[in-house]
Amino acid sequence: MSKAQTGVQGGPGAEDPEGMIQQPGPTVSFSRLHYTIRESKGPCRRKAPEKHILKDVSGIMRPGMNAIMGPTGSGKTSLLDVIAGRKDPAGLKSGHVLVDGKMVDADLRMTSAYVVQEDILMGTLSVRENLLFSGNLRLDPRLCSAAEKQNRVDTVIKELGLEDCAHTKIGTEFLRGVSGGERKRCSIGMELITSPSLLFLDEPTTGLDSNTANQIITLLHRLSRRGKTIVFSIHQPRYSIFKRFDQLTLMNRGEVVYAGAADNALGYFTDLGYHCEPFNNPPDFFLDITNGEVQSTVDITMFNIGVGDIDGKIDVESRNPLALHYKQSPEYQQVVEELGRLSQVLKGQVRVQERESGFVTSFWFQMRIVCGRSVKNSLRNPQTSYAQLALNIFFAVLVGLIYYQMPLTLPEAIQNRVGAFFFLIINMVFGNLSAVELFINERALFIHENSSGYYRTSVYFLSKVFADLIPNRIIPILVFAAIAYYMMGLKPAFTAFLLFALTLSQVSLAGVSLAFLASASVSSFAMANILIALPFVFMMVFGGFLVNLNSMLTWLSWLKWISIFKYGLEAVTINEFKGQVFYNNNTILPGEIYLQAQGIDYSTWGFWQNQVALAGIITVCMVLAYVQLRRINRWK
Repeated sequence: MSKAQTGVQGGPGAEDPEGMIQQPGPTVSFSRLHYTIRESKGPCRRKAPEKHILKDVSGIMRPGMNAIMGPTGSGKTSLLDVIAGRKDPAGLKSGHVLVDGKMVDADLRMTSAYVVQEDILMGTLSVRENLLFSGNLRLDPRLCSAAEKQNRVDTVIKELGLEDCAHTKIGTEFLRGVSGGERKRCSIGMELITSPSLLFLDEPTTGLDSNTANQIITLLHRLSRRGKTIVFSIHQPRYSIFKRFDQLTLMNRGEVVYAGAADNALGYFTDLGYHCEPFNNPPDFFLDITNGEVQSTVDITMFNIGVGDIDGKIDVESRNPLALHYKQSPEYQQVVEELGRLSQVLKGQVRVQERESGFVTSFWFQMRIVCGRSVKNSLRNPQTSYAQLALNIFFAVLVGLIYYQMPLTLPEAIQNRVGAFFFLIINMVFGNLSAVELFINERALFIHENSSGYYRTSVYFLSKVFADLIPNRIIPILVFAAIAYYMMGLKPAFTAFLLFALTLSQVSLAGVSLAFLASASVSSFAMANILIALPFVFMMVFGGFLVNLNSMLTWLSWLKWISIFKYGLEAVTINEFKGQVFYNNNTILPGEIYLQAQGIDYSTWGFWQNQVALAGIITVCMVLAYVQLRRINRWK
């Protein structure tokens, strides 16, 4: 018998190095999983043919190290995601997953954790700060005090051997951080904070050198000996890693070709006529078999065994000889018998609808924690905070020097003011293109944390709005307005300055909200730039400066009502020209004459309707951006 079956040699349920008997983790079973996807996206997706990813896959993952291996495209990551509940339920045509004989629901899912392949961490935070962020949001404050959370973080840091880099930032493209192995251990630590009894990992050794990969697997092996069920996909491990596996599931073309004790895998394929050469790495040997690079010395007969759906109808035929032989093996028959016993238990269960809220913390607590991280991230990114302020100061001084102390004499008084206002509005709108990358840069982070129950979508959205708008948009605009307004010599009245600053802020926020919408709608920065640049150009053309709005063709005239430039230009023009007197020798020209000639309503309501329109654009774009954020596919 293997070590996985007997529990000896340090297996699950044995004594750990400290001599304590650990409680075994849960047993995960899955029966006849059949998962498909549509090969195209968009409106034609329903008509696209289905691609079969998993075909009649069954198995049992017991406490210990459960590895899912297979060549690229074999379905190992898909199997892991389906078991962990990370795949779109619409694609699961048949089958079910049980944890200790119970259907997976919100309560059971809270006891498990998932570590994605890419290390998704906030790069501007230190290792300790990232771990504390996870602990604050995922540990129930009613059961765990702030001091206990700190102790939990200290314990995880010590357990993962992260003491030396605990206060080191993870690292970004502008900031040197921890090593790849330390990042991976920190990612695992983010999930260990909740002390899960069931841990899923998607290719935890990807991108790591052999020594670091061995350290990660050693860490997981140690955790499995402390009463955890570890399920992970892995591509091509070296032998020192492979020998730590308790259970091995080998996949090929969406089907299982072997599932059982890792120690018995080599003997199983030897009995099928595949002989491993001396000094050959068994995992490499298994992949050579599935890829057809090793020939069997035994004639393997081809069978056509249909894979049925839940109604018993033939859905797809299996032509994989390795998978067919496995389904006739004693190992598979043993799995089927055990799954049959579990199915009897399942028949007596009523499947309860999962709770919509799987969060242990309140909305306001989440807002405080997530906003704090967003502000800290913004302040630690000079290119998004200090650079924005410096850029606005530079442009304010530049505009102030170009239009320094504009006179009231005609015709330059009107020409310079209108030109200055157009330049200002362009700067306010196009200066916010940096907001396009706001959601794109953190898209993977948001999907992972939101699906793992860190915070609500509304909390993330509002935190990004507040953390980005106030320090990066509002404050720099107020500084810009204060410098440019008085350098240009506009109306000296303080109320006029306040209305000028209000208008620039509204224009800036309207541009930001449109950028937010583009950022939340697509995952590509290049596509977002296109989506934001085209509306800005059309808005500029129909803003009233380049084309007279009164002379436009009727079928084009409606475009002016969605132009940020139109409302911004009219508001600042009314604010400056109303009550202003221009002169040329003996000619006196009230500003209202110019406004009337341009067809601008300069009444009190005429000014404020532009502000209302800008506020409407901001509101609509923000709401749509939030809707798009909620529609992001979490099943990727």
